[in-house]
Amino acid sequence: MDLENTKAQMRKGILEYCILSVLSKNSCYASDIIKELKEAKVIVVEGTLYPLLTRQKNGGLLSYRWEESQQGPPRKYYELTTEGREYLADLDNSWEELVESVKLIRKK
Repeated sequence: MDLENTKAQMRKGILEYCILSVLSKNSCYASDIIKELKEAKVIVVEGTLYPLLTRQKNGGLLSYRWEESQQGPPRKYYELTTEGREYLADLDNSWEELVESVKLIRKK
């Protein structure tokens, strides 16, 4: 079995949750989201982020606004909607349950 592939699949499974978690702190420009995800070793391919942001926006979890930039064209900043915050709270609960379940299995 390919360990790196399995680890990549695990990261993909939690990527949407991690994006919402990053945005729960404050609104972010896409490159800031990518930077935080890369630092946490959750994402390595930038092209993965944009389709997920679009899907979350279309699902009502995110909104965005344009801000003028001193260093070029306007930037799109993403932020959680009220629905996105509620969704994230549900995911937080699910995550805690999953972590506890895995801990129980690993102890046996």
